[in-house]
Amino acid sequence: MLSPYTFAAPSPANLLLATFDRHHGISAAPFASLNCSFGVGDSTANVQANRALIKEHLHLDRLVSARQVHGDGIFRVEVVPEKDEEIDGVDGLITDQRGVGLMIQHADCQAVLLHDPVRAVIAAVHCGWQGSVIGILGKTIQEMGFCYGSQPRDISAAISPSLGPCCAEFINHRQELPASFLAFQTRPNYFDFWQISRTQLREAGLLPENIRVAAICTSCTPDSYSYRRARRRGDGITGRNGTVIALP
Repeated sequence: MLSPYTFAAPSPANLLLATFDRHHGISAAPFASLNCSFGVGDSTANVQANRALIKEHLHLDRLVSARQVHGDGIFRVEVVPEKDEEIDGVDGLITDQRGVGLMIQHADCQAVLLHDPVRAVIAAVHCGWQGSVIGILGKTIQEMGFCYGSQPRDISAAISPSLGPCCAEFINHRQELPASFLAFQTRPNYFDFWQISRTQLREAGLLPENIRVAAICTSCTPDSYSYRRARRRGDGITGRNGTVIALP
């Protein structure tokens, strides 16, 4: 049986959200075993089978994912596709369609799930440090407003297991990160990106009580895929965790 993390308050009846750990799939090492990404070297058949397990667990017929590029592109899913789709070159997905799961693939980056229960709209965002720098969270919330009339005060956010302040070392932060991020430095060269995302969500208009963080560091947790941990141990080859949100 698959093992989704419980990383937010109990979901309302009109919402599904889950981050799956790396166990109970079919992929062999170094992707063992529930790898959700087609882009890391695992076989297509294995990834399709792992995604089918996730759909079965969540009772979903369709998954829409993104071939993520650490940018700020956002794709609107306007109809339920006839089959699973992976959208090229975007890092955010939004929809008001029921029965389709929006999936982010990640190993240390954040998957940020957004839900507007008033307009019945959801979003899934891949947010690594580059996404934080270019403000993809605020841009996604703006897009929800533009496309569906969502008001930030109505939106709730859940941040998946991801790189924690214990392991988020950026030795080149003076070149990579804006000076404003220094306020989130916890010790020399280490940064709290959970707090950065909290702050960016609040600046976009979300209420503090509507923002929840899993506070599980993927690099520390062997139950999660982690690119940083794989780099420490070898060549960095590893799978990707799957995080899904859906309107059932």
